[in-house]
Amino acid sequence: MSKAILDTIFGSRVRVKILKLLYRQYPASFGLAELSARIQEPSFIARRELALLQVVGLVKKIRVAKTIEQYGLNSSSDLFAELRELVLKPLPAEIVRLSKRIDSLGRIQLAIVAGIFVSRPEERTYEAPADLFIVGDMIDKKKLNLFLKSLEADMGAEIRFAVMDPDEFRHRYEYFDRFLRVLLEGPHQKLINKME
Repeated sequence: MSKAILDTIFGSRVRVKILKLLYRQYPASFGLAELSARIQEPSFIARRELALLQVVGLVKKIRVAKTIEQYGLNSSSDLFAELRELVLKPLPAEIVRLSKRIDSLGRIQLAIVAGIFVSRPEERTYEAPADLFIVGDMIDKKKLNLFLKSLEADMGAEIRFAVMDPDEFRHRYEYFDRFLRVLLEGPHQKLINKME
């Protein structure tokens, strides 16, 4: 892989967001307006970044009607499979940043990631009941909603989440709640654990 191609692919945070969206939603394609909304970036920036990804052959423009164009991944690209592994796997630095962002939402005692954070759809042997599970109190709802929208734009997929207060968590844990059992028995990662 030449340095020029790598620079083109990873030289921009917006390009990475576009690739995450397209890989997570593959084989779907998106119009410019929808793609821009999903990654929460202005359409003129998304158009510029898509053009650069087209130049290296990762993204192709698909005409779905005379005047309607959409963008999707070019699965015949030599880099398609290798980049999928790289783009979809969360980096340790991203996990640390995610932990800090979650901790800032309120008095968080437990935060668990599962589902899209720990495995790709074709690797999953079960369906996690939530991608993000938070136990805490004094959680700012507005801050939580903004955080989730931002996280969905970064991940390129809708985040299934659940929030509980510590008392509800303890009660449900004691009674072997199905939701908690399935979540905790499947692949997951604890980002924050202050529970006694």
